[in-house]
Amino acid sequence: MGLNVYLSGEIHTDWREQIIDGAQGLDITFNSPVTDHDASDDCGVAILGEEPNKYWHDHKGAMVNAIRTRKGIADADVVVVRFGEKYKQWNAAFDAGYAAALGKSLIVLHGPDHQHALKEVDAAALAVAEHPSQVAEVLRYVLTGKLPG
Repeated sequence: MGLNVYLSGEIHTDWREQIIDGAQGLDITFNSPVTDHDASDDCGVAILGEEPNKYWHDHKGAMVNAIRTRKGIADADVVVVRFGEKYKQWNAAFDAGYAAALGKSLIVLHGPDHQHALKEVDAAALAVAEHPSQVAEVLRYVLTGKLPG
């Protein structure tokens, strides 16, 4: 059995690479949104034309990015959503809700400071982790039935 895992959320740290490294040797295909912040913000206007109004600039980018996000979540067996420390992750919360609505297996990743704010998101998850290594171990257990160590 293999897994298709979509890694959603915060783009300012290397948490994705930590999970991918920790899952070495497992039959997993990883996908994610575009993690180049500037490309993600500006894709709509770069492709579809400039917008003088910042709202429409952002809206075009969000719509173009949503094509990739919807496809990635729809195709995933497992969706991992990371909530970072620095920014409010409204898009991550939306992705978690979308994944839950589609019946996807959801793993949420965040620090203890977000426990209260994310209690409803956490309640929809099948696992809530604080560290990328824990996510990798959940994936390893799901595929092999083996516990860490």
